[in-house]
Amino acid sequence: MGRVNLIVAALLMLSAISLVTSRYQSRQLFVELGRDQAQARDLETNWRRLQLDRAELARNARVDAIARDGLKMISIVPDRTLYMNQAPVSANGGAQ
Repeated sequence: MGRVNLIVAALLMLSAISLVTSRYQSRQLFVELGRDQAQARDLETNWRRLQLDRAELARNARVDAIARDGLKMISIVPDRTLYMNQAPVSANGGAQ
């Protein structure tokens, strides 16, 4: 009878240790989940900010202002446009 009690006590101890271990792992996973969710929120916020930055940088008015002010470019006007006429290329590759 004492031997059976000893085996049951050992199984009970193993079960208790297993329960404590699984609860500890569960808490660790919960903490990691919270960290990952916070990181996902941060990444989503950064993604939205980058999309806004990209939209702002690609605005036509901004590009035009940088071209005019920074690069000293001017708009095309017909009286300052040069047209070049090229002789048509023959079907045999231009060699005659």
